Amino acid sequence: MNPLPSLDVLKTFIVVAERLNFTHAARHMHLTQGAVSRQIAGLEQHLGCALFIRQARGLALTEPGLALLAPLQQAMGQIDSTLALAGRPAGTLRVKCPTCAMRWLLPRIIQLQNQHPEIDIALTTAISHGVNFASEHFDAAVVFGRPDNKRVQTTHLFDEVLTPVCIPELWRGQGDAVARLADKTLLHPTRDRRDWLLWLRTAGCDAPPPTKAQHFDTLDLAMTAALQGYGIAMGDLCLLEFDLQARRLIAPFPLCIQSGASYYLIHPEQKVLSPPLVLFKHWLEREARDSRQRLALNLGNAKVVNLARR
Repeated sequence: MNPLPSLDVLKTFIVVAERLNFTHAARHMHLTQGAVSRQIAGLEQHLGCALFIRQARGLALTEPGLALLAPLQQAMGQIDSTLALAGRPAGTLRVKCPTCAMRWLLPRIIQLQNQHPEIDIALTTAISHGVNFASEHFDAAVVFGRPDNKRVQTTHLFDEVLTPVCIPELWRGQGDAVARLADKTLLHPTRDRRDWLLWLRTAGCDAPPPTKAQHFDTLDLAMTAALQGYGIAMGDLCLLEFDLQARRLIAPFPLCIQSGASYYLIHPEQKVLSPPLVLFKHWLEREARDSRQRLALNLGNAKVVNLARR
């Protein structure tokens, strides 16, 4: 049996296949272009087939190269994850969370660690809403949307329920509530204004009122601006539970919409979960259930429109 190619050579193949350019791959790996080219040539000789088609403007994968790429990416991801797990302290749990969910998650993680000092939760925030467990070294993640990866276990936390929110001082006065938006600054958590447009259409407005607008890149930034009194933001009632309870923010409209999106806790499929992950998972399940129950009580006479069922 021929000896297997080295891990360095296989990593070089992955980098070249992802960039389809020897020069870019060499720069990424801090090698010379000649060294990268020789490693690929040696791998092709070892396998007895061409992995790339050399073209004037770069490379293209052959059928054998394309068939090789995904399994090697997955295998390298598993090796990296295993090594990362072996080198970290026992009891450490690495969790990824989008910034928009931090208002809900962070207080609960602090409370969990106060009650269970034997575990350490390393929380990483990101603007992105997804996670790739094959290439990112996390044990679990809170994600927004609908997870479609069949190789993860999913726990539903709560649904997105949207309604305008602002500080109490900003909503004094009388008159038609929707018309009063015309002299307010609308805070948009996305550049496409989709959350406000969705709510306004449901409220019977075909277009936003002629008003000032401020756009942000994340929901968290829009919420911070609303708390500072800069305008009215579209907020998620579960994420803002503590701010609404303390009356730092108010929800002046009875209309709330369920967008159809939800927050989930996900983790890779495993036959046996680590004790820290089991504790964390059960804790969040209980906290999410309590949040959903409190939300149902707080909605009271609110009009909730579920857009996912339309």
